[in-house]
Order: sequence, then C-alpha cells, then structure tokens
Amino acid sequence: MVTAELAHRASLSFKNHKAGASVAEGRSGSSGPRLILANPHTFMNVSGGPVAALLRFYKIDPAQLIVLHDELDIPFDSIKLKRGGGHGGHNGVRDIIAATGTPDFLRVRIGIGRPPGRQPAADFVLRDFGADERSVLPNLLSDAADATELIASQGLVAAQLKVHTAPDKS
Repeated sequence: MVTAELAHRASLSFKNHKAGASVAEGRSGSSGPRLILANPHTFMNVSGGPVAALLRFYKIDPAQLIVLHDELDIPFDSIKLKRGGGHGGHNGVRDIIAATGTPDFLRVRIGIGRPPGRQPAADFVLRDFGADERSVLPNLLSDAADATELIASQGLVAAQLKVHTAPDKS
C-alpha cells in the first residue's frame, strides 16, 4: 500500500518485471532521487528471490535497498526507521537477508501492533484492518511514504530525526 502511495505521488505506473515483481521507475519529485518501487509477486515470506534479482538487474548495492514491512513489535500507527540488524522473527525480512547475503539494508518498519489474546501472529498479519484501523490507515500510509522519501532524499539519520522525534499521536 505504501509503494502504491509513492507511485501515485510521483505519477508512476507499475509494470510486470521478469524478476517476479511489479516495478515502477521514476523520480521522487522533479529533481528528487531516482526510485525503483517494487512489489514482489510472491508472498512476503519468500520475497527475497525477487528482491535479490531486482538488485542484480538494476545493479543496486543492498545498502541502498529500502524494505518497507509490517512490524508486530511496534504499536499500530507508528513508524521506525533503521539500517541492518536481525530479522526479529519476520520471515520476509529473514528471506531478504538470506537472498541478498546481508542484513545491511534500510528498513521502514510500519507498526501493526501485537495480536490480541492468543491469536497466532500469522493470522493477525493476514487479516483485514478493523474499522478503527481503517480510519487512520491513510495517515499511516502517508507517513510511511514520507519516511521513505526522506530516507531516499536526505539519508537515514535525517529521516530518523524527523520521524522518530515527531509528536506522539496518542
């Protein structure tokens, strides 16, 4: 959903790519950084293959990769930015690390919170958003797109200063 927002902002269209992903290429703004947005055609848990193939095709160093992903350990409607680290139990991030051979890529971690009660995490991440979540989802998607654009244009530290020091939404 965030890559769709980024594509919309830059007036880009997704096209099927031989790497097994939908890809949109262009610039963020008229003079902004070049963006290659990709949505693998696989489930998130096995997205490493398409990601690695796209890095090879476009000759991009994994250190320039920005992975946007849901994060159970961050409250819903919160965003955290980082470079590298472990997979934290996220199977999609684990697969990207395995396929690229490095954990050293940028991450936009989009908080979805923990499942209620004893609901399995896999069921929780695949369910539809509830009514309360849907009401704030457009702002969350916009904030995640803003964070991604900040990383691409100003670098991780500048983006973290803006995103991590934003006023609390509660």
